[in-house]
Amino acid sequence: MSQLIFEKSVPGSNSFALGLSDLPADLQSDIPAAMLRDEPPPLPDVAEVEVVRHFTALSKKAYGVDDGFYPLGSCTMKYNPRIGEWAARLSGFTAAHPAQPADQVQGCLELMYRLERLLCEITGMHRFTLQPAAGAHGELVGALIIKAYHTARGDLKRNIILVPDSAHGTNPATANMVGFKVVEIKSDGRGLVDLEQLQKAVSEQVAGLMLTNPNTLGLFEENIGQIARIVHDAGGLLYYDGANLNGIMGVARPGDMGFDIVHLNLHKTFAAPHGGGGPGAGPVGVKDFLSQFLPVPLVEQKEGRYYLDYDRPASIGRVLAWHGNFAVLVKAFTYLLGLGAAGVKEACQNAVLNANYLRRHIGRLLPVPYDRLCKHEFVATGKELKKKYGVSTLDMAKRLLDYGYHPPTVYFPLIVEEALMIEPTETESKERLDRFIRTMQAIVQEAAENPQLLKDAPRRTPVRRLDETAAARQPVLRWHPEGAVK
Repeated sequence: MSQLIFEKSVPGSNSFALGLSDLPADLQSDIPAAMLRDEPPPLPDVAEVEVVRHFTALSKKAYGVDDGFYPLGSCTMKYNPRIGEWAARLSGFTAAHPAQPADQVQGCLELMYRLERLLCEITGMHRFTLQPAAGAHGELVGALIIKAYHTARGDLKRNIILVPDSAHGTNPATANMVGFKVVEIKSDGRGLVDLEQLQKAVSEQVAGLMLTNPNTLGLFEENIGQIARIVHDAGGLLYYDGANLNGIMGVARPGDMGFDIVHLNLHKTFAAPHGGGGPGAGPVGVKDFLSQFLPVPLVEQKEGRYYLDYDRPASIGRVLAWHGNFAVLVKAFTYLLGLGAAGVKEACQNAVLNANYLRRHIGRLLPVPYDRLCKHEFVATGKELKKKYGVSTLDMAKRLLDYGYHPPTVYFPLIVEEALMIEPTETESKERLDRFIRTMQAIVQEAAENPQLLKDAPRRTPVRRLDETAAARQPVLRWHPEGAVK
């Protein structure tokens, strides 16, 4: 590990000094004593050039979509066009304050209004709230709307949310947070929702079904019409987890499939940095009959002027301090205007084409349990390599780091043993995909000839294999002056 900037500190190396202050000498008397320091903060004493070198070196150790292929399944890590960054930095947006009167921020409100219209068109919904800060936050809003809908109808016995066994882990967690009991629906032999199981599970207690389509196996739920009828006939609502919208955007709409509520991940599907690269946005869309429950305020237009409508008495209330992560909304709006309707559809088609190209080639190296036409992603299994050579899917993922790739998602979904989920997205060329295939060929060959090489991976990264549980649950994030880790 490289030194921390505190460890590089050398007393006297920073010659920078502040000039004399023109503030009143007795300024401290206006500050409560409890808020005053007893001693100067322990800042590192480092020359400017060393500061620049330090943070430049750190930046080179990070890996993202700007560095190379990022085939992270179920998370759509696509290229983020720089024009989105340019638009989000326009002073008219960055200088605006969310507390300004509507008359002073007409441009911002118009952008939000028009973005909502575009999202409605893409999903087949009637209204959207742009407030939720990320996908899981959007799920929470969706689940609260489901609860508000049944409560408003006096149907208080509905306390169950159905969730397929291939669902994202946030689905059952979110439903549980809102107070619903979660009942799992098994997948059938084709990796889709088992209709017989679903029919048995619905009852007068079911509030709704949370479903991802295409699902986490990358498969389109071909029986979505029947699924919608079963849930609706039982009095429940159908919720769409939009994490995988990249596989159908511009081609099929959740609203036309029978979904009542949708959340989108603008930071995935519509190309804004995420995953440590920036904040998210998880707008929630609903059909007309649910729009009264959306969070306040909504952006409305009257006589050519835009305003914020707070007069919505059935609303579940505000779910974020202000009006959403606005810069992400700007990037998504820019992305959609840049592509246009034809471009959005083409991006989806190329994502599906790339995924199936990899599925056919990787499938010759590692079995694909549900090996048929997929959408944006597919799931292979490393169980045969583990059985023959003792090499796990995690070992393969770590070896990919040595070859300069971000590893795909592993061990998800849980219904595939030794799962390796791959999503290439539409922004990778055939040449890049071919290089990835050759890398996977090399890794599979290494597993047979020198399995220890994979078990010791990664070998070429700044740090070797970590205790991932400890790194996630016991991170050391703070430096202490005395050098003691607390």
